[in-house]
Amino acid sequence: MKRSELTLPDYFDRYILKTDDITLHEALLISLDELKTVPLDTWKQLGHAVYAPGKWTIHALLQHIIDTERVFTYRALAFARGEKDLKSFDEDQYAELAQADRRTLDELLTEAIALRQASILLFKSFSADMLNQTGLGFKGPYSVASIGFILAGHQRWHFEVIEQRYLPLLSH
Repeated sequence: MKRSELTLPDYFDRYILKTDDITLHEALLISLDELKTVPLDTWKQLGHAVYAPGKWTIHALLQHIIDTERVFTYRALAFARGEKDLKSFDEDQYAELAQADRRTLDELLTEAIALRQASILLFKSFSADMLNQTGLGFKGPYSVASIGFILAGHQRWHFEVIEQRYLPLLSH
């Protein structure tokens, strides 16, 4: 299934549209490559800097990507197996309680890569019928396939935030 074949769910279209119009498997593989090629040494130079009060550090942002992937892959599995309604999660509470700043970026990136590899296998295991199953989550209904595109686009969304708002901090 290609991105253009999806019914775009409200709110999450912003992430899905960050992906190319390719198959879900291709989008997840590209996002894995993007994880493997982050400019980690540059990110490390940021330390725990934030671009505005109340914003997450790079550590917390990477932990957020990991947490979101875990929550959404559970949703994908649950929808594929017939569940139809899952409660949302409080991303700010997760970020606060994760204490990501006590971890190294190397650890977080290793976890993110391993998780994406597992997610690729999960989505590869779904039949076409399973990929088309829908359920209710945050902001309304969406399909299992759309969740995969959400994951790839969500990562790209936050990598753009890092590029546009965090990396300029290094030139000050």
